[in-house]
Amino acid sequence: MNENLVVTMFAPRHNAGRIKFQIPYKLEKERLAFKQLDGSFYHYAQRLWSIPNTENHKKKVTALFGNSLQIVETETKPAIPQLSLSESSMLELEKHFQKMKLKGFGDSTIRSYQGNLMQFFGYFEGSELGALTKEQIEGFVYQLIIKFKISDQKQNMMINAIKSYYEHTLGKPREYYNITRPKKSRDLPNVLSQEEVLAIINQPQNIKHKAILYTIYSAGLRIGEVLRLRVTDIRSQEGFIFVKDSKGKKDRHTVLSPILLNLLRAYFREHKPSYWLFEGQDGGQYSTTSIQEIFRRAVKATSSNPWSTPHTLRHSFATHLMQRGVNIRYIQMALGHSSIKTTEVYTHILGINSKTLKSPLDVLFESATFESK
Repeated sequence: MNENLVVTMFAPRHNAGRIKFQIPYKLEKERLAFKQLDGSFYHYAQRLWSIPNTENHKKKVTALFGNSLQIVETETKPAIPQLSLSESSMLELEKHFQKMKLKGFGDSTIRSYQGNLMQFFGYFEGSELGALTKEQIEGFVYQLIIKFKISDQKQNMMINAIKSYYEHTLGKPREYYNITRPKKSRDLPNVLSQEEVLAIINQPQNIKHKAILYTIYSAGLRIGEVLRLRVTDIRSQEGFIFVKDSKGKKDRHTVLSPILLNLLRAYFREHKPSYWLFEGQDGGQYSTTSIQEIFRRAVKATSSNPWSTPHTLRHSFATHLMQRGVNIRYIQMALGHSSIKTTEVYTHILGINSKTLKSPLDVLFESATFESK
């Protein structure tokens, strides 16, 4: 191994599922050997390799790279302290909860807002919340970024929670506080290949588990939408799936695959769900964690992209339709996007090659006529 080149291992946290490595391109022999390790995967966006976080894998990479392996400790973010709230702050929190319920916000959104507002109220305990300035609020968010190294996502969630309190609970104008937000990320959605999708959705032997994964991918659904599907939402005669109360409290139709319909009929004959299409053991709705576990097991068993989630099936649905040249308006309606700009992100995922894009040179030669000399 070239002594001037080192392989960097990023020390994983105690509960991390995988270990990431940076392997110089010139170390071709070592890179190929690493690729043969069970569970190895290359992350194109980060240009990093990873393997499962086990003692056996650590021993193998130590033997493989020897003295050229350097370990870099990953920085641990300090936890944001949970401060006790006064009775008046708890009353404001309750007012906000009631207002969110009355406005029909989803339970997950309310939980997120309430958790963030507890941190916000705790920081300004004793202050008159309605009199806080924009500069004071931005100072609070700044402290979270500098001291607790919160992510852009956390920053946006905190700002959304604060604005919801001022606008909905206190009745302030919508633009009362134009709080500075982080620059919008341009990260592309994670997408599986068609071969990976087929392997994943066919992996479960349990017909209910298989039907759930088939439904998510074939119709481009979110987990919450799958959980809320009723038996009557499968409109086999009309050829669509009715999605009620999707994101933004909107109803929509999405495609019903004949292959999915046959699978659902077999599942129905075996499990006989009464109201919800996918019921739990107690007859109520199936749980989010159960679907996530079904997906994780399928990914692990098929050695597919370990960073994918059930939502990746929805991203893959949109991308695979776009690869086939389906009109983007149809894809937008199937996904339930309010704006076409949201759907257009999938155009950036499409690979550029001679199969997906015809060069203007080929067009020139198709229409040109050449005179013989």
